[in-house]
Amino acid sequence: MIFKTFWRKKTKEQDKKTELIETLDSFKYKTALETRFADFDMMGHVNNAVYFTYMEIARAKYWNHAIQWDWKKTGVVIAQASLDYILPVFIEDKISIYVRTSRIGNSSFDLEYILVKLVHGKEEICNRGKTTCVAFNYATKSSFPIPKNEREKMISFEQL
Repeated sequence: MIFKTFWRKKTKEQDKKTELIETLDSFKYKTALETRFADFDMMGHVNNAVYFTYMEIARAKYWNHAIQWDWKKTGVVIAQASLDYILPVFIEDKISIYVRTSRIGNSSFDLEYILVKLVHGKEEICNRGKTTCVAFNYATKSSFPIPKNEREKMISFEQL
């Protein structure tokens, strides 16, 4: 059974999305991360919950570098966060994280993360993450459209 809407004349604008490319070359931002002794569990590798903190640190650095998000005007809340674990990170590992905006909707956008460690001069992927971020007004406690300036900076930086 197919339903057709007759009263909707306005076409729905599609979200801006990056192409799904599984290479690190598709990321335009990378930052080094420092591990802390407290990040490690009794097995000697980074505890699984700490990776979300790494994503938060990388997200803040990315926003400052790529978008210069105006925190006084627009808040951001995380609506969803996910992570795929691939390889463990140990105390001697040197790690970095790649970040990119992969989708821009009306009031939400997705960020993707790839955490890597250096092994014999080559980067190996340790995990892949994703967060759905929502532009949020703390005064009204509701989401609202991403401000034009921040939207344009995301589109320009990521070349969407």
